[in-house]
Amino acid sequence: MTESAFLLANLAVVLLIGIGAHVLSRIFKIPSIVFLLVFGIILGPEILNVVDTSNFQNELEAIVALSIAIIVFDGGMQINIRQIKTLQKSIVHLITYGVLITFIGASLAAHYLLDINPGIAMLYGALVSATGPTVITPLVKQIHVTRKVSKILEAEGVLNDPISVILAALVFELLLLGLPSIDALGSLVMKLSMGLILGIVGGVILGYILQNITMITAQYARLFTLTAVLLTFSGAEIYGDGSGILAVAVFGIIIGSTDMAHKESIKEFKGDLVIILLSIIFILLASLIRFEYIINLGVWGVAVILILMFVIRPVAVFVSTAGSNISFREKSFISIISPRGIVPASMVTYFAIRMQNLNATTGNDEMDMLVGLVFLTVIFSVIWPGMFAGKIARKIGVIPMEIMIIGGGGVGRELAQRLDKRGENVVVIDTDEENCQKVMELGIKTVHGDGNDVNILEKGGIKHAKYIVATTDKDNVNLLSCQLAKSTFGFSGNMLVARVNDPNNLPLFTEMGIRAMSPIKSTTIILENMIGRHDLFTMCEVGHEGDIIETEISNPKVIGKAIKDVKIPRDSLIVLVRRGDLSIIAHGDTILHEGDHVTIIAQAGVSSEAVSKLS
Repeated sequence: MTESAFLLANLAVVLLIGIGAHVLSRIFKIPSIVFLLVFGIILGPEILNVVDTSNFQNELEAIVALSIAIIVFDGGMQINIRQIKTLQKSIVHLITYGVLITFIGASLAAHYLLDINPGIAMLYGALVSATGPTVITPLVKQIHVTRKVSKILEAEGVLNDPISVILAALVFELLLLGLPSIDALGSLVMKLSMGLILGIVGGVILGYILQNITMITAQYARLFTLTAVLLTFSGAEIYGDGSGILAVAVFGIIIGSTDMAHKESIKEFKGDLVIILLSIIFILLASLIRFEYIINLGVWGVAVILILMFVIRPVAVFVSTAGSNISFREKSFISIISPRGIVPASMVTYFAIRMQNLNATTGNDEMDMLVGLVFLTVIFSVIWPGMFAGKIARKIGVIPMEIMIIGGGGVGRELAQRLDKRGENVVVIDTDEENCQKVMELGIKTVHGDGNDVNILEKGGIKHAKYIVATTDKDNVNLLSCQLAKSTFGFSGNMLVARVNDPNNLPLFTEMGIRAMSPIKSTTIILENMIGRHDLFTMCEVGHEGDIIETEISNPKVIGKAIKDVKIPRDSLIVLVRRGDLSIIAHGDTILHEGDHVTIIAQAGVSSEAVSKLS
């Protein structure tokens, strides 16, 4: 068999197994990378010896480079600066203070617990400073955590990957190759500058072309983008002193934040490529693992990883997000999600190959130890959140309701903002670009399109939604949206809420079982009852600065307990218990039963915490 045929056969086997890993991921609701790592080890020389990368080392480096370029670009495209500007400070702190804390902590742990060379320990600290977007993005999509948490994790994963690579390269040159410190500082500045410049230039040029040249079809847009990514990456690697990852990350963020033609088509194309490349790269890199490297680490190697995951990571997160509007529960969840992915695995392979070329006898044992430690860190940090993140998210209450609002006008926008502040995941669909822009400026996901179009509804994530709320000023649009959700996507009447502008149309909605309200009728009734009955509407006044919310009792810890024995936040109060057709005014001795629906009054921001204690 020729060398090229051997390589193609290996890649075909890897791709087939990779597809199987993605199928298993869907069946078992576990990130595909867990299966990819396991299959890579099984297929490697240590077990079945089906995949042996020793026969195509040069080709492997090229495959790794291609994969990193496209995967990091895809991660960058998921970030829209306009949608995360309210979280900007926390993200900046995570990729600066957080990376520094991780680097120092991991380096010290590796040096003192494993008694390895300080240079090797610092190289480990630099490599594991990154949290991989290749793991985080599919993980948060699968769990459906709050949009605030998912955007922080995704942005951190994309942005700290290039920082980690540059830091690792600097450590490698400074401490292992004896590069003078002034040259190392100059190298760092060069990498950062060239990476930023080339990424910005590439993103601006491509964005301009796709925005202004109308003759470019969706197919050509995808090909232009792929070519531009490869040119930017290779140019930054050649002329930017190895700053390719930073360049494509910046490139991706610019494209992700630019309104242009064929953007969704490009995202879908890149998503398909990423699945293929992830399958190939993780299996190939996992096949490089040697059991002896891992066994030699012993108990102390595992201790280093556990300290990294459960001590250093939480410290980095809480220090970086101090004084932000991120809640304690959200910080806790972010602390447990720190998977290391393709970048540390591929970079440590690259460093090991370079060390062999530089010096075949000195430091090989410690480099083997470093390779084993990095791969073991990747395995631990991927499997832990992959297996338990969903359960932990539900336990600490960072999985919100998915709510779709049809109509981004005044009512829809105000409702979306209130629900977003309450901690729910909200997406707004509107045909008016100006309305979409206003909603987007609030940091809320927006889809420009017709809420009566099945494709637009699916794009907005209707399959995951718990409620559909139609708030446009056209009753026929609101009614059709609800009918479509009911007939096509199986929504029940109590999951549909609609605004009815003409009171005469209310019967049309109620006959379909849609929960509807008429602003004209509701306003009239409230104004009538506020005349001489002010105290009756104190709850309405609470709604301006707080929340009135209903939830179902399902937490086993509170079922059968009296309200006075249930610990809910100080600034919240259970006022009503609805049990079937019976409504009970709540008091301290009221016993909570499973399936009860309780009404809570709480200060803004506290209601979601109260709900998490009860449901």
